[in-house]
Amino acid sequence: MEPRFTPQLESGHPTVQDREWAGEARAATGCAGLLLSVSLTVDACDGGLNLPATLLWIALAAVLFVVLLPAKVVAAPGRLAVRTLWTRAAVRTDRLTVLRWPDGIEQRLVLADTEGGRARVELRVLLANPPLWSLLEAGARTSCENGTLKDGERDLHRLKRRVERDTVESVFRISGLR
Repeated sequence: MEPRFTPQLESGHPTVQDREWAGEARAATGCAGLLLSVSLTVDACDGGLNLPATLLWIALAAVLFVVLLPAKVVAAPGRLAVRTLWTRAAVRTDRLTVLRWPDGIEQRLVLADTEGGRARVELRVLLANPPLWSLLEAGARTSCENGTLKDGERDLHRLKRRVERDTVESVFRISGLR
């Protein structure tokens, strides 16, 4: 499946988006809608609907939607943006000062740039979208060459090895060699 490219209004460069975001957003909507419809149906069959119970089910479905809706990640040469329902964060990848991939269970990459921008990107998004990873890596390499990325070269190399390993495993799996 080819990556989706859309024009970026700010710089004129094409952007690359998370290919799986739309499907995950539909799944979040479907789960919330299913919870709401099943809950209202059960309530209706169990003696009728009332306003407080209906409002409660609507609120719970809305909370489920908010929890399940993933952040939308968009990248262009030198830029990466992460948008959630409530926030928008953007960094200049060619001016990174921090690239941190914490050890442990948290699978989010923390990015900060010279202009004060900060963003957190889930590792699974980068692994599932090679064009996003490619733009992030190119920007991070530029930051290393310019000397702005002082906190993160080790994590960048660690992340690069992880992406390469997952890519090789995917190729072997798809080709039937594994």
